[in-house]
Amino acid sequence: MKISRLEWAALLLAAAAAAFAAGWFLRGQADPQPVRVETQRVLVQETPIALPSPTPAEAESSAPAGLVNLNTADAEELMTLPGIGETRAADIIAYRQANGPFRMVEQLTDVPGIGEGILAGLIDYVTIE
Repeated sequence: MKISRLEWAALLLAAAAAAFAAGWFLRGQADPQPVRVETQRVLVQETPIALPSPTPAEAESSAPAGLVNLNTADAEELMTLPGIGETRAADIIAYRQANGPFRMVEQLTDVPGIGEGILAGLIDYVTIE
């Protein structure tokens, strides 16, 4: 008895269908391992990070403790701001006297010598009242 190619294909197809059906029906028989989800974890710094202390030059150029009001500050107060020296402090005061009080902090870019870069460094340390 000889089996034709068509019969071999039918037998292989039936065997594959039987294997698939067996897997389908037996899929819930083995209990999978439960998934463990960690809901809380405390991170601890094992070695402390040592920050270098500022040099005297850096300590002098650090920002002031409080906000500096651009409309009432004198030259010494303005010089406590980062990036502001005698010349720029004098320019700020001269601009304020010529044009009146600042209406918003961004007006500092109208002062000669103060651009967007310097304004970005000052914006957290100045206020307008």
